[in-house]
Amino acid sequence: MRNIFFCCFLLFVVSAAPAQKTDSAIIKKIADEVMTNSKAYENLRYICKKIGPRLSGSANAQKAVIATMQMLKDAGADTVYLQPCTVPYWVRNKKETGYFMAGIQKYNLRLTSLGNSEGSNGKPVTGSIVEVKTMDELQKLGDKVKGKIVFFNIAMNPTYIRSFRAYGESGVGRRSGPAQAAKYGAIGVMVRSLASNADDHPHTGATQYNDSFPKIPAVAISTNDADKLSSALHSTKEVKGSFTNFCKMMGTAASFNVIGELRGTKYPEQIITAGGHLDSWDLAEGASDDGTGVVQSIEIIRTLKAAGLQPQRTVRAVMFMNEENGGGGSKAYLENAKQKKEQHIFALESDAGGFSPRGFSLEMNDSQKEKVLQWKPLFYNYGVYELESGGSGSDIGPLKELGAALAGLSPDSQRYFDLHHAETDVFEAVSKRELDLGAANMTMLVWLVSEYGF
Repeated sequence: MRNIFFCCFLLFVVSAAPAQKTDSAIIKKIADEVMTNSKAYENLRYICKKIGPRLSGSANAQKAVIATMQMLKDAGADTVYLQPCTVPYWVRNKKETGYFMAGIQKYNLRLTSLGNSEGSNGKPVTGSIVEVKTMDELQKLGDKVKGKIVFFNIAMNPTYIRSFRAYGESGVGRRSGPAQAAKYGAIGVMVRSLASNADDHPHTGATQYNDSFPKIPAVAISTNDADKLSSALHSTKEVKGSFTNFCKMMGTAASFNVIGELRGTKYPEQIITAGGHLDSWDLAEGASDDGTGVVQSIEIIRTLKAAGLQPQRTVRAVMFMNEENGGGGSKAYLENAKQKKEQHIFALESDAGGFSPRGFSLEMNDSQKEKVLQWKPLFYNYGVYELESGGSGSDIGPLKELGAALAGLSPDSQRYFDLHHAETDVFEAVSKRELDLGAANMTMLVWLVSEYGF
C-alpha cells in the first residue's frame, strides 16, 4: 500500500513540474509584455487630461464611454459593445462656501458637498455646531441637536496599517450621518474628510438619505479644518457655523457599461470578468479612483492578444458605470447575466489605486481558494506575496449570486486616501511602473484561471 502511495506521489510531482515550468514561462512572457509595451499609462493620460471628471450622467461620462470603446478595439478585443444601465444624475452646481465663528474670530472652511446630497438652494445653513465622534454620541444627544449643525469628527484610525479597514469604520459618518442627524432635527451636517493624513483638501463621497427624515444639506471639511474646528469647540463656549451649497439630485440618466471580450477557445461559455469603474467624482480627474482600474483591465485584453495567448475561457474587460453613487452599472451587469443565463466562474476588480501591487484579496469558497494558493509562488517575482481572504469589489460583488469566485487587486494603500474623492486625484499622482506592475499581475491571474478554471 505504501509503495502504491509513493508511486502516485512521484507521478504527481513528475507531472506537476513541467506544468509549473510552463506556467512560469508564460507568466514571465506576460510580465515582459506589460512592462515593455503597456498602453495603460497613455490610456490613463487620455482619460484624465482629455476627458477629466466623469460623474455618472454627465457629458464627460459619455465621452469616457466612447473613448474606452475605442481603447478596447485598439487593444484587440474580439467583441466590443455597450450595455445600457440607468444611473442617478447628481450635480454640484456652484462651488460651496462656509466658515465657523469662535467668539469674534472667523475661520473660512475648505469644504465640499457630499455626493447625492441636497444643497441649501444657495441659502446659508447657519447655527451652533455640535461635535460627535461616534454614532452612539449622536443618539445620546438626541433632540439636543435640533436646529443645529452636527459635526461628525470621526477620524480614520492611524493604527490600522490596512487603511481600507479604517476607511470602512470611519465612513459611517459620511454614509449615514446626515440621515441620522436629520432624524433628531439637525439643520445641516459637516463631516471630517476620510483622509489618512492631515491636509487642506476636502474629500467628497456618497451619502444615503432615509426617506423618513428630511434631506438636510451635508458637506465634508478638510482634516486640517476638522482639527481646527474641534479645538475651537473645546476651548470656546459656543461655536457657530455656516455653509452654502447648490447641489441637487436631478433624477436619473441613461448610461452604459463598456465591455470588451476575448472569446475562449475551449470553454467559451465560462466567463472571466476583469474590471474597474469608469465614473469618478467631479473634484478631479479620477486617476486613481478608478481610471487606473479601467486601463489595467483594458491592458489585460491587449497583453493576451499581443503575447499570442488565447484564453480557453472567455475573458471580459468591463468598464462599470456608476460605482461612486448608485451601482447602476453593476446591477445592470448582473441582471443581464441572469437573463442570458451566463456562466460566470471568476471576476477580478481593481478599485484601490494604481500603486504597487501587494496581493489579491480572495472572496471565494475554500476549494477555490486552495486552487489559487497553488499559484502563489508564480507571483513572487512580480511583487505579489499576499493571497488572503477579503472583500473583492463593489462592482463584481453581485456576481456572488451566480456562484462566481471573486478577487480584488490589493495595491499598497498607504497613500490612497490622500487622493481618494479629492482634488488631488490626478494623473500626475500615478506612477507608470506601479500601474503596469498591477496590470501585469492582474493579467497573470486571469490567464491562470482561463487555463485551469475552478
